[in-house]
Amino acid sequence: MNDLHDKTILITGAARRLGRAFALACGRAGADVIIHHGHSPAEAESVRDEIASLGARAWVLAADLSHPDNASQLIERASELSPLYGLVNSASIFELLSVHDTSLDDWNRHLNINLTAPFLLSQAFAKHVNKGRIVNILDWRATRPSADHFPYTVTKSALAAMTKSLAVALAPHITVNGLALGAILPPSDQVSASEKIIEAVPAQRWSEAGEVEEALLFLLSGSAYITGEIIHVDGGRHLV
Repeated sequence: MNDLHDKTILITGAARRLGRAFALACGRAGADVIIHHGHSPAEAESVRDEIASLGARAWVLAADLSHPDNASQLIERASELSPLYGLVNSASIFELLSVHDTSLDDWNRHLNINLTAPFLLSQAFAKHVNKGRIVNILDWRATRPSADHFPYTVTKSALAAMTKSLAVALAPHITVNGLALGAILPPSDQVSASEKIIEAVPAQRWSEAGEVEEALLFLLSGSAYITGEIIHVDGGRHLV
C-alpha cells in the first residue's frame, strides 16, 4: 500500500494548492511525477525541486487546458518523458457564479477545464497505457448539486458521471475512480472562507491535507478491484 516506486503519475494543476499536495504525496510514495501547470512556472519548478529532493524523478509540463488541443497533446508529451501509470485530473476552476451571473464565456471556460480536459486526457491515456489508474478530483457538490458556483457544480457533476462511464469503458486494464472533496482548503478568493463553511460539516473541522493524500494514494496503489467508485473526503458534508 502507498508504494508507487517505478510508477509515473501525471497530475494536472500540480503547481499549487491541492495539486501540489498530491504531487508531493506521490513523490513521497516513490513515484516519478509529471507536474502539469497552466500559468504557474515558478511554483511548478518548486514542486519539481521538492520531489527531486525525495529521490524521485520529476518533470514540468505547461499547458493551458482551456484549449482542447493542449489537453489532447499533454498525454503524448508526458509519455515521451516516461511511460505513464497514473493520471490525476486535478486542475479545475472554481468561481462563485449563480445561474443568472454565468455568461457563455464563463460556462465554456468551466466546461473546457473541468470536464473536456479530463475527457481528452483520459481518452489519450487509455491509448498510451496498457495497465493504469485514473483518479478524478471531484467535489461533494458533484453528487448533491446546489445553486452556488453554478458552472463549477454542473461540470463536476458531469465529471462524476464520466468517472463511472469511463470505469466501465476502460475496464479491465485501467481503473477509474473519483475523490469528492469538501472543506479541505479555504477558497483562494477568500469569498466563502469563514466558519460558516465548517458549521455545515458534520465533522465540524477542516480536513487535514494528509487525509486527502492518503485517499489519493489508496486509489493509486491499493486494490485494483475498485473501479467506478467515488470516495467522499468531506467530513460528511454531502449527507446534510
